[in-house]
Amino acid sequence: MNPAEAYILNQPEPYRSILIHVQVIIEHTIPEAELKYKWKIPYFYVGKRPICYLNASHKNHFVDVAFWHSSYITKYTEHLVDENRKVVKSLRYKTLEDVNDTVLIAVLNQVNSNKEEGFYKN
Repeated sequence: MNPAEAYILNQPEPYRSILIHVQVIIEHTIPEAELKYKWKIPYFYVGKRPICYLNASHKNHFVDVAFWHSSYITKYTEHLVDENRKVVKSLRYKTLEDVNDTVLIAVLNQVNSNKEEGFYKN
C-alpha cells in the first residue's frame, strides 16, 4: 500500500468513507489519473500535471477535494469554495451523503477536458 492509500484508509469515519468514495469516482472518471502522496496528503496527477488533492480537515470537519486551475471550471461553480485562495477552489463534504456524484464527475470531466484542450502548461 502506498502512502496516499494509507492516508485514506487510516482516517477515522466519516472521513475514510468520503475519501474512498471520492477516490473511486476520480479513478473511474479519469482512469489515467495517478494517486500520489505529496505534502502529506493524496494528490491526483495526470502525467506531470496536478488535477486535485484530497484533504481530511479534522479541525473543520470536512473533506476538501481541491482543484488547480479552477478559473477554467465553469460548471457548478456555486458548489466551489475558494476561501480567499487565488488559484485553488474545492468541493467540501462533511458526510458521505453530501457527495453529489453528478457535480463531482462534471467538475472532474471539465478539469480533464481543459487539460486536453491545452489549458495546462508544462
